[in-house]
Amino acid sequence: MKWRNAGLGTLAMAIFAGAVSAQPVVQSKGNYIDKFRQLDESLPTANIYRNAAGQPGHAYWQQQVDYDIQVTLDESRRRLSGSETIRYENNSPDTLSYLWLQLDQNIFRPDSRASMSSDFSRSGGRSLPVESGARSEPARMSLSELRRMQFIEDTPMGYDLESVTDVAGNELSYTVVGTLMRLDLPAPLRSGDEVEFQIDFSFNIPEEDAVSARSGYEHFPEDEREGGNDIFVIAQWFPRLAAYTDYEGWTNKEFLGSGEFTLEFGDYDVEITVPDDHIVSATGVLQNPAEVLTATQQQRLESARDAERPVYIVTPEEALENEREGSSDTKTWRFEADNVRDFAWASSRKFIWDAKGFEQDSEEVPFVMAMSFFPKEGDPLWSDYSTEVVIHTMEVYNRFAFDYPYPVAQSVNGPVGGMEYPMITFNGPRTTLQDDGSRTYSLSEKQFLIGVVIHEIGHIYFPMTVNTDERQWTWMDEGLNSFLDAVAGLEWDPDIPWGNEPRNIVPYMVSTDQQPIMTQSDSVTRLGPNAYSKPATALRILRETVMGRELFDFAFREFSQRWKFKRPTPADFFRTMEDASGIDLDWFWRGWFYTTDHVDIALEQVYEMRLDTHDPDIDLNRQREAEANKPASTSALRNREEGMRPWVERNPDVRDFYDENDIYTVTNKERNEYQSFLDSLEPWEKATLERALEEDRHYYVLSFSNQGGLVMPLPLQLTYEDGSTERVDIPAEIWRRNAHQVSKLIVSDKALEEVVLDPEWEIADADIHNNYYPRRIIPSRVEAYKSSQSSRLVDRDIMQDIKTELNSDDEEE
Repeated sequence: MKWRNAGLGTLAMAIFAGAVSAQPVVQSKGNYIDKFRQLDESLPTANIYRNAAGQPGHAYWQQQVDYDIQVTLDESRRRLSGSETIRYENNSPDTLSYLWLQLDQNIFRPDSRASMSSDFSRSGGRSLPVESGARSEPARMSLSELRRMQFIEDTPMGYDLESVTDVAGNELSYTVVGTLMRLDLPAPLRSGDEVEFQIDFSFNIPEEDAVSARSGYEHFPEDEREGGNDIFVIAQWFPRLAAYTDYEGWTNKEFLGSGEFTLEFGDYDVEITVPDDHIVSATGVLQNPAEVLTATQQQRLESARDAERPVYIVTPEEALENEREGSSDTKTWRFEADNVRDFAWASSRKFIWDAKGFEQDSEEVPFVMAMSFFPKEGDPLWSDYSTEVVIHTMEVYNRFAFDYPYPVAQSVNGPVGGMEYPMITFNGPRTTLQDDGSRTYSLSEKQFLIGVVIHEIGHIYFPMTVNTDERQWTWMDEGLNSFLDAVAGLEWDPDIPWGNEPRNIVPYMVSTDQQPIMTQSDSVTRLGPNAYSKPATALRILRETVMGRELFDFAFREFSQRWKFKRPTPADFFRTMEDASGIDLDWFWRGWFYTTDHVDIALEQVYEMRLDTHDPDIDLNRQREAEANKPASTSALRNREEGMRPWVERNPDVRDFYDENDIYTVTNKERNEYQSFLDSLEPWEKATLERALEEDRHYYVLSFSNQGGLVMPLPLQLTYEDGSTERVDIPAEIWRRNAHQVSKLIVSDKALEEVVLDPEWEIADADIHNNYYPRRIIPSRVEAYKSSQSSRLVDRDIMQDIKTELNSDDEEE
């Protein structure tokens, strides 16, 4: 900080500790890194389909695919047989000579690309022997992996395609490529035209517990009915069109397991034939309730519309009766679903069914029926919470994105821990049957249920409505949704740890196996932190620290509504967030999504400065005070401790001028020079100086270094000598000219006692030890972060353990 003057040169701010001697200039190699380089050079060029603001362009298009499906569940053989008619409308500007379909069930074939390319250490086994000096560890295999191998060996998996024909019954040529099928069209499909064809198919349903799939059946051998019962959760079950897009063409990268799906929107009419005593939950609205439900059940469903709490449509007692008796007859449930990108369903005689209506302020869908389907093994946890959490999720997501777009929202308990489809989700937590007949659960199971229902219902917004490409960019559905599910979770119960606190991602960000978020799903080593936690944490930091809630929420909602029922890419998200907020975030996207840098910013020094006034009576007195505050000579102190008296004390009669005056004594010569200096100032310069002298404020220079590579804002907590505190937020742009080291001037009326960088642990800083000035004695980084995490006490089933009677002294003996 400096002032120009017309007389004696520059009036400067001096470091109070003293002058710093000049250092010789050494020529060195440049190390400039532009962390604020614009991202557009890395993003796809804006075009007529996707414009530079992140909006769908004026020529945006997407395909339409409609399905009529009839499917039959053979419970005893655990096999599905189906027939589908597909209508494909080519809205692209291109002429298509073939279509690509997804055959996801083929992933379970032993010769599938997924099976043949699976790495032993990542498929349930342990790494092959690795030499370490003279030692090597033998390879081992888990029983779970052995079970999977045995199931696939004993059960033929994958599709049996009985026929592929046009609507007139003429066979169509096709080629199966792993989990894909290329259907060769008899004539080119021009822009604006449509084609209709039929496929008859069947496959054996996988046992989910054996193969760890996204769908399948679960067997309950301990059920009351002899022979047990099953729950079937059916997804990825019919040959369905791969997406054809403006940014990639056919999205026909084979399904390897991690990368999920990108699909086309369409209308569905599906007939599901199941055993007569089964209850079916499915994507869409039930069209024939009078044929599959009793009059009482229909009446209950109607009463649930305005119920205060969920109403049983199928009671626990009715479900238990179904389990005991069983039926060999069948019935057909018919569902219709408009403008969905997929269809899933579940079926079981074990299902208890409850429902509650949800009214929302939406012209398109003013009423939603929230429902849950679960076996007795889920009660009482599910009947208390599942449907209520479904409604809570819609209430929160509606504020951040858009009103729930469908008339039904369902949560189904089955073997899948958590999976989402339009209008229906599969969720896993259960209760434990105790010897006294009661069912109990741990706090962790309760938290798991609430969290997984929020997460999976949230997926109906992302990616089931905002139709992101999960095969390429898993973070666009999992990361966006994980961010919002934590928001909804905190609004449900802030005492539950929801996992996206910035400090929780630190171990991954400093690990050696971290990969950029923008890594394709099947190549990601640790999908959880990479695709879920890190992008969710990044968005939380954007909202709470970088942008602020108002700007972030407006921009996020703008993105959600722009791309509702459309197909955004990462570039569309990045551009929309900047376009709607007015904040340049290229530095943030590049650092968090394209690199493996981590956050470690150190507060290196805090310098206090005082105004060099040129007034000798002020400046020389300050120097005298500074000299007096320096430690005395150690040798002189020890001499005095040993009783030695200096010569000048032993001979006080010998005195001269310098015994009464020191080097800081002011003379009239200095005072005259100061007066001449004042006379030389312009009026505005003199006024500025006089004000600064009158205010006598404190000037501090804070020096920061970037040790982790990721530039971030600098949230500071300043503590003053009077005990008061102040929050100061320095934006990330302070690093724009030097990404390695920066300094910031802080001016205050009060004396500063302590500065803390990132006091709330909100920027995922990896090393909090160097965030304090003066330094503190604090736990190590590992212990500091560990202490903030919930202990595994939540895994205890306290509901059951509390029933235990305290042993008497005699019993203990």
